[in-house]
Amino acid sequence: MWMTVGEHRFAITLADNAAARAFATLLPLTLDMAELNGNEKHGDLPKTLPTNASRPGTIRNGDLMLYGSDTLVVFYLTFDSPYSYTRLGRVDDPAGLALALGRRGVRILFSRD
Repeated sequence: MWMTVGEHRFAITLADNAAARAFATLLPLTLDMAELNGNEKHGDLPKTLPTNASRPGTIRNGDLMLYGSDTLVVFYLTFDSPYSYTRLGRVDDPAGLALALGRRGVRILFSRD
């Protein structure tokens, strides 16, 4: 799948789990995502997804996660986290992701092609 931010397009490989499959059924999906903590963007999904949350420990630049059952999170920095998430996927090549997302809220298009 793809994530488009302005003129920047990033390929995403989805995880092999029920949450990622349910997320894929929502595509195409445009979300206005808010900035949080200088390391992530988050936005509310139009419906809840199945969860299988765990504590990843280290969050990586490019991780696409589900917080709770209806909040999509795109991480653009690598850091340690005590929070639990359901993995949805990962940006294949996150180089330039932080710059594309910027430091404020952003509109992101998630699509199959």
